[in-house]
Amino acid sequence: MSGGSRSSREGSSRISDDQIVELVSKLRQLLPEIRQGRQLSNKVSASKVLQETCNYIRNLHQEVDDLSERLSQLLQSTDPDSPQASIIRSLIM
Repeated sequence: MSGGSRSSREGSSRISDDQIVELVSKLRQLLPEIRQGRQLSNKVSASKVLQETCNYIRNLHQEVDDLSERLSQLLQSTDPDSPQASIIRSLIM
């Protein structure tokens, strides 16, 4: 039924192997674990790069949540009319 339309959709939105290699290479450069040479970047598989990217993004989300919580706690302990409170509010929003 939809087999013909699926293949035409895939053909128009598919990226080439060269583009995938280029994107994985860019991700390698962004990941601190790989970029800092703890792992030889040219020996890390694309699968490992994608796994590390997912882990890195998860960790960043957790750090953002933790920092937001810390800022909220700091704001609660600060005089609401103080300049510090204004700075903290600007960071949270």
